[in-house]
Amino acid sequence: MTLAAQERLDNVTLLEAADPSGMLRQVASSAAQVRESARAAHEADLSGLIAAGRPRAIVVTGMGGSGIAGEVLAAVAGPGCPVQVTTVHDYRLPGWVGAADLVIAVSCSGATEETLSAAGEAVRRGCHLLGVGGLDSPLAAMAEQARAAFIPVKATGMPRSMVWGLSVPLVVAASRLGLFDMPAEAYEAAAAELERVAHLCRPDSEAFVNPAKGLALELSGTLPMIWGTSPLAGVAASRFANQLYENAKHPAIPGVLPEANHNQVVVFDGTFAPEPDGGALPGADGGVVPGPHGGLDVGLPAGLSNGQAPQGQLPPVPLRLVLLRDTHEHPQVARRREESAKLAAQRGIEVSELTAAGDLPLERLASLVQLIDYASVYLAIASGIDPAPITVIQELKARIAQE
Repeated sequence: MTLAAQERLDNVTLLEAADPSGMLRQVASSAAQVRESARAAHEADLSGLIAAGRPRAIVVTGMGGSGIAGEVLAAVAGPGCPVQVTTVHDYRLPGWVGAADLVIAVSCSGATEETLSAAGEAVRRGCHLLGVGGLDSPLAAMAEQARAAFIPVKATGMPRSMVWGLSVPLVVAASRLGLFDMPAEAYEAAAAELERVAHLCRPDSEAFVNPAKGLALELSGTLPMIWGTSPLAGVAASRFANQLYENAKHPAIPGVLPEANHNQVVVFDGTFAPEPDGGALPGADGGVVPGPHGGLDVGLPAGLSNGQAPQGQLPPVPLRLVLLRDTHEHPQVARRREESAKLAAQRGIEVSELTAAGDLPLERLASLVQLIDYASVYLAIASGIDPAPITVIQELKARIAQE
């Protein structure tokens, strides 16, 4: 990252000019979203759903920034939840979904075509339906026509910055249905954690003390491989990748341990990883073994061979490992995390590590997501990119509408 890029982050005037749509302000609204959406969900009429009793399964349908709500619910409910929570990011519901199941349709605008399609299918199949989204929207109208429950969400920004406004209603609804015990203080604990991280990551805090700006500078010019160390941290990893896509227009590879150790880790031996000592890796006995590319001609320019970048130089886009640590890790996963970081370092791959704070699931998730949301916006600004526009998505929608 150049000094000019860091100056864009540390000069508040330049920072504000580079964020004309106020994405940083939208991220800062997270705590207010938790409090407002929790209140709205507690006040919503869910009597019909409660009277129907425990559903066989909960199916959450949503797309883009709204789509993560189902993953948040599953992570907060945890493995002890007596009901399966599954997500659908498509026009259609799985064939097994029926009248015994609860379908929750989530759309910030209330007009997402895929979500409306799946919600309509739920009504036709006789499923219980709960809508979460914009008031006076097509989704709200569908819920009213089907005499289904609806929790209104007031959008204070773009869907990708409304994660808490869209996710917390699902958590409240599931707890009101008796699927798990969510203490009332859990919502305030999450809101307080969001405020704490927002203070650390505020725009007028310089990069050397601002964890989000520091992370953005670390990620610049790299291909981040983002691993969560629990199902909950895995949701944060997926969230981080999606925020990098939309805000920073930057590629990323999300994953979760231990699964990532069975496939993604092999990328450590690929062409995106620099190799120490001209391609020789430390052996188990303290000696060295040939580098991962040993002898393979991968068609590099003249003068380069064995799949390596010139010694002492990084590949054009070097890999970077980002570990999102949960405070509730399986002991073996903790060991896998430690050894993965060591393996990466031995191959010249730099490692960034973030650790969740708190004990309650919603609080732990909030501590990670708030930091990475800020970092994705700061990376966009440091790269000279306006974080708000999603031009190619709009272009794609326009092309589809023409057919």
